Amino acid sequence: MIARRRLLQASPGLLAAPALLRPSTARAQEVTLRLHHFLPPMANVPRHFLTPWARKVEKDSDNRIRVQIFPSMQLGGAPPQLYDQARDGVADLIWTLPGYTPNRFPRLEAFELPFVADSRAAVNARAAQEFAEAHLAEELREVRPIAVWAHDGGLIHANRPVATMEDLRGLKLRFPTRMAGEALTALGASPIGMPVPQVPEALSQRVLDGAVVPWEVVPSIKLQELVRYHTAIPGSPTFYSATNILAMNRARYESLPAELRQVIDRNSGIEAAAAAALPYDEQARSVEEMARKRGNQIGTISEAEKKRWMEATQPVTDSWIKGMDARGIDGAALLASARALIAKHAAALG
Repeated sequence: MIARRRLLQASPGLLAAPALLRPSTARAQEVTLRLHHFLPPMANVPRHFLTPWARKVEKDSDNRIRVQIFPSMQLGGAPPQLYDQARDGVADLIWTLPGYTPNRFPRLEAFELPFVADSRAAVNARAAQEFAEAHLAEELREVRPIAVWAHDGGLIHANRPVATMEDLRGLKLRFPTRMAGEALTALGASPIGMPVPQVPEALSQRVLDGAVVPWEVVPSIKLQELVRYHTAIPGSPTFYSATNILAMNRARYESLPAELRQVIDRNSGIEAAAAAALPYDEQARSVEEMARKRGNQIGTISEAEKKRWMEATQPVTDSWIKGMDARGIDGAALLASARALIAKHAAALG
């Protein structure tokens, strides 16, 4: 009876002490988000964008959110499956290239058409994000987009020099997107599609003669050690760019407390896209210098040759517009929107 009386006497005090309940409430709201992607952790985008983004989310949430990063497909699957992993909740967050799943994101291909993108990622990233907000609600409805961006101008990295269309004839080049593949075909190359992590083995086995990628990705696959020749396209518009997306499982996002959703929101959109551009624009020069120090040859096609390439690839754009029209999508309007946004942000950035 004495013990029971003491417990009853203590109970009102316990019920009136919300401070004692705060630790368990805080623990209930703590969240671990798993971010899955396809490159090694020290590759430029993971190192200079994904990791800083994750740490900022953690800091902005007062460490109530933890972002655990799984590089190099550590959660299983292949790079083309990453978007579905975000949709299905296999991962909470993913970084992937929509181009790994051709025809699935047709509107976004407007940025991947030949000679549309700017040579700078800072321009393309901002334009792609604004384009996504205006046009991609339907295509990206299955996930919560964090940022959509496009990289800087890609180069042709090969085991023989390329200065003209004739040099491309029969060259087996890895391409990242359907549009880049069709453009390479129009130029006379023999394009082979594959996710970028497969490139080193394909080159070593001579399945490939080279690859079309931006400078940023070169060190992560040691491309500077596998080929000797690097060919750039001068100025803007550039030959090609690939789009990227950082996306979150929608149900996971919606399950967060409102204040934690606000943290995710504050680290989404145009500012996140601008941050995603930095690894390309800031690392390109140092990667190029790395290749040059190895004795690799780095060249740029002439303006006259670029004009030839633009004329040769125009049918790719025309065919895309017709294909979009057949799907009930105004491809010409989307392309005009993409070009206008690129011009807008190019002018703003000077």
